[in-house]
Amino acid sequence: MKHQTKLTKVQEQENTAGRETTLKFASPEEALRYDAAQTTVPPRIAQRLKESLSRAAGPARPWWRNLLPK
Repeated sequence: MKHQTKLTKVQEQENTAGRETTLKFASPEEALRYDAAQTTVPPRIAQRLKESLSRAAGPARPWWRNLLPK
């Protein structure tokens, strides 16, 4: 004889609620964007990042500017 387990609706919901959802991303960049949206940056690190970006050099000079006399 075959024994079939019959689950009630509550048991089925508990089983499906325990499963983790698998996410699929089209590209690694999309996965990084998703992860960044889920992660909170500590205030001290955010402050240090802002300071670092403010000290960064400006945009590079366009190549065509090198062709023109100064």
